[in-house]
Amino acid sequence: MSFIHNDFILQTETAKALYHKYAENMPIIDYHCHINPKEIYENRKFENITQIWLGGDHYKWRLIRSNGVCENEITGDADDKTKFMHFAKMLPKAIGNPMYHWCHLELKRYFGYDGILNENTAEEVWNLCNAKLQEDSMSVCSIIEKSNVKMIGTTDDPIDDLIWHKKIRDENKCTAKVLPSFRPDKAVNIDKAGFTDYIAKLAAAAGIEINSAEDVKKALTLRLEYFCELGCAASDHGLDYVYYNEATDEEVEAIFKKAMAGEKVTRDEAEKYKTAIMLHVGREYAKRNVVMQLHYGAQRNTNTAKFNKLGPDTGFDCISTYNCGEAITAFLNALEIDGLLPKTILYSLNPGDNQLLDTIIGCFQGTEAAGKIQHGSAWWFSDTKSGMEAQLESLANLSILGNFVGMLTDSRSFLSYTRHEYFRRILCNLFGKWVENGEYPADEQQLGQMVVDICYNNAKRYFSL
Repeated sequence: MSFIHNDFILQTETAKALYHKYAENMPIIDYHCHINPKEIYENRKFENITQIWLGGDHYKWRLIRSNGVCENEITGDADDKTKFMHFAKMLPKAIGNPMYHWCHLELKRYFGYDGILNENTAEEVWNLCNAKLQEDSMSVCSIIEKSNVKMIGTTDDPIDDLIWHKKIRDENKCTAKVLPSFRPDKAVNIDKAGFTDYIAKLAAAAGIEINSAEDVKKALTLRLEYFCELGCAASDHGLDYVYYNEATDEEVEAIFKKAMAGEKVTRDEAEKYKTAIMLHVGREYAKRNVVMQLHYGAQRNTNTAKFNKLGPDTGFDCISTYNCGEAITAFLNALEIDGLLPKTILYSLNPGDNQLLDTIIGCFQGTEAAGKIQHGSAWWFSDTKSGMEAQLESLANLSILGNFVGMLTDSRSFLSYTRHEYFRRILCNLFGKWVENGEYPADEQQLGQMVVDICYNNAKRYFSL
């Protein structure tokens, strides 16, 4: 029997029935990812497995580094085959890591490989995958179609012209909707390097002069309008931590002028400006039925030497331990007071925040949607089998799991859609355990409906697709 067999992870008869009858063939809404829309428009075909598997994947880079491999043979000038061979040599040691499961699911689903990837099989897998990648069935758009993906939410800067989204839509280049998501981090992060240069670019994109914080708000609103014209269903904010620091308009304007003059702003000042901008965009999302996603809890670029050499998003981030509960509730409450709290998904990188978030969401629900405020899928370092189980169990304990909008890839790879399969198997296995433990009735109709809702229907409804 293949390692990735028909009932992989499914430990009970109930779990097997729920997965195969309800979850297995549901379409995918991948509402948050980092794939490149240009590659979708161009219907890219990758030359080899390293390009599609290891390119830009800092999950994999971290594991190879942990096996003592030099950086040149991970992200550097070494040839693609050398990089793949190092990955294959490392993978068998990664027992218990979701990467082991993800990789073998991808090898089976997209390349028809039933074996085990290791140092001894690496040559065979290299040749098999590279030959398969030359087929038209392995172009980007074909992968999306065969994966039954109905919507892809990319992550896009407000200054992006979204030309590739427009071309995909106008020329029917993809069977899935490819929608932009509004990610205004650079306009918010007044304390980060490059802020003044970015504001000039934002002004050019919006077609206005920016001389004040109010102008920043106007520019962001104009760009959000443009995003919405191209189907934007969600925003996304990558926050180091969640802040809420009220200030007068005059204070915010003084802070903005200080930063634009090249002076360093204090943490307190930065939080006041950021809070003002975040409140503004939150209200604008509510007016346009755009979902607000807040990702927080990462320590980023912890290794300065490597950051200086390789830049951001290369695998040198980790979990932080900020206490953000009071700031989250204050921020949501300020929007709620105005009657302009948008549908919101909260993600913490720290799994210790599960119960915190699951109690917060119960304080701010509304009639705009069942599960208006969501605790998002286990994210990044929590995106493991046990991490997903912990998030699901906490959400079930403290809220309504049946209203959950389900899984996303958060990935830069076109092969990552199997993460939805992985999640669905874990979900059905959890339901099966509860049923066969006598903790929930063996009502297949009700259980099956919850499964298809969490896998697809809830996200379709929530994002107004």
